[in-house]
Amino acid sequence: MEKWPIGVFASVDAGLGVKLEVAHELGVPTIQLHAPAKATRTQKNADAFLSRLNQYGIELTCVFGGFEGESYADIPTVSRTVGLVPPETRAERTKEMKEIADFARMLGCKTVALHLGFVPHDTGSSLYQEVLEVTRDVCDHCKKNGQNLHLETGQESADGLLQFIGDVKRDNLFINFDPANMILYGTGEPIEALRKVGSYVRSIHCKDGKWAKNPGQEWGQEVPLGQGDVGMENYLRTLQEIGYEGPLTIEREIPQEPDRQKSEIGHAIRLLNELKAKIG
Repeated sequence: MEKWPIGVFASVDAGLGVKLEVAHELGVPTIQLHAPAKATRTQKNADAFLSRLNQYGIELTCVFGGFEGESYADIPTVSRTVGLVPPETRAERTKEMKEIADFARMLGCKTVALHLGFVPHDTGSSLYQEVLEVTRDVCDHCKKNGQNLHLETGQESADGLLQFIGDVKRDNLFINFDPANMILYGTGEPIEALRKVGSYVRSIHCKDGKWAKNPGQEWGQEVPLGQGDVGMENYLRTLQEIGYEGPLTIEREIPQEPDRQKSEIGHAIRLLNELKAKIG
């Protein structure tokens, strides 16, 4: 694979990713896929999807798990509803995450990822220990499939994420780095965070955002690539600095409106290609 192939976050029947046809029209060579609904996760559908990928010449690099009942309405709601941290939904979601990993295996994909949720800051708490155990459980299931598990950044500071990964003690646990999420959640300056966690970064998102007036208490604002506070040239230069050469996967959380998707994703592709040419 070439250095820094462009990618987009795509979906089949769930999530806010772009349609595969849009990715193809824009000439994008790689995608991360939002895991489809349970009924869609069959071998027959996997084979049909792989056939379309082959037809379009697109490589699948990661399958992302997501769960019914998750809400990103505001930071307290994220804390209460997202990922494998909330105790009420943990067992059911853990089972589903393993099923998503198995579907990724049907697709020949060796990377699965998710938002784990807000990991407790108190490393001595029983909840922290429970989150360690469930992460180990999912990592071990992925290991049997020959897969790595990537945790998306955002809810934790860089130091907190490093502490957690160290405590999990699994050699197939890595990071999907999203710089905008650090800003949206108010958990740290993204470039500084990227340098800290760089040795664990195996996949990334290209997304932009603006800081909230009260970071960590209020949401920041997601904006089109290049219009926020990440600093995309600095971001790519730092990716080069840490030795990351994988896909630059554009994630833009906008509704399933093909014309708007084509316009905004097309703009992001042009920006990234200009920066790739500049940085070399």
